[in-house]
Amino acid sequence: MDALELLCHDHRMVEQLFRDYQAAGNDTQRRGVVEIIIRELSKHAALEELMVYPLGKKVLPDGEQETDEHLAEHMQVKNLLLDLDKLSAGDDQTSELMADLQREVEHHVQEEEGVFMPKLRAAVDEQALTELGEALDTAKQAAPTRPHPQAPDQLPALALAGPVAAIYDRLRDRLQERPLT
Repeated sequence: MDALELLCHDHRMVEQLFRDYQAAGNDTQRRGVVEIIIRELSKHAALEELMVYPLGKKVLPDGEQETDEHLAEHMQVKNLLLDLDKLSAGDDQTSELMADLQREVEHHVQEEEGVFMPKLRAAVDEQALTELGEALDTAKQAAPTRPHPQAPDQLPALALAGPVAAIYDRLRDRLQERPLT
């Protein structure tokens, strides 16, 4: 898959996770879905910030403004993920935060897939998108699995902070026996 196909695949997976949350039969199942959503959206956001948005910033005529808007949306999502990460199974705030998160993610996906990605596809050749897709797929294995709203979201500081956060996150995930994806 090229990079944009991979990102769209991630979007479809998260949409399914929101449906899984609604269909879960009890608080423990819902919490399991929440933890997977936190993990998947954290990885997705980190990789977009590290590898996709810098490319967009470089090749699109309005790249600076476009990526700044997406980074602001990421910040809202990361803050919601952080709030969710602090909760335990059955917490009364979970449903409201998940509804807010779903709205934010749906809006972000609509803008990315409707505007940003078509512009990026037109500006970058297929070979570069394929290579970026391979790099994204590989990088997923080492991406942060928790939200870090206070961490840098742009290069070069992100390139230094991301791997440290990922190591810390994966250690916490193992210690807390969180689901792996």
